[in-house]
Amino acid sequence: MDLAVSLAKRSHCVKAQVGAVLTNETRIISIGYNGPPAGTHNCDEDFGQTGCPRDSKGSCSLALHAEQNAILYAAKNGAKVEDSTLYVTLSPCIACARVIYSMKIRKVVYLDSYAKYKGIPSDEGVDFLRQFGVEVIQYSKE
Repeated sequence: MDLAVSLAKRSHCVKAQVGAVLTNETRIISIGYNGPPAGTHNCDEDFGQTGCPRDSKGSCSLALHAEQNAILYAAKNGAKVEDSTLYVTLSPCIACARVIYSMKIRKVVYLDSYAKYKGIPSDEGVDFLRQFGVEVIQYSKE
C-alpha cells in the first residue's frame, strides 16, 4: 500500500490523486495512477487549478482511474492479471469494479472510501465486487 500511496503523488489530477499496484503472489506486475491517457496532457498544467472538463456526473471527462491504468498496462505487456491482488488508495468506483471483476482479479485492498470521497451513500464498487465473490478489504496500518 505504501507504493500505491507514493504512486498517487505522481498524478497530475487537481481533484484527487489515486495510486494502484497490481500484484501476483509476492510480485508487482503493474502499477498505475489516475490521469489522462499517456501522451495527451497533464490536467494541472493544461487546465490549471480547475482541472480538466467534467462529465455529466461531475467526474473528470479525460482521466483513466488508477485501477484502469494498472490493469491496462499489465494487459498491454502480457502480464497475467487473473487471480491477482490490487492495492489501491481509493476503493473502486462501480465502473472500475466491473473491469476488476471481468479481469478475474481475486482480491482488492483499498485505503480510503470512494463513497466518502464522493459523498454518496455506499461504496457501490465494493458492494458489486463482494456480491460476485471478489475479496475486498479496507487496509489497516495495524
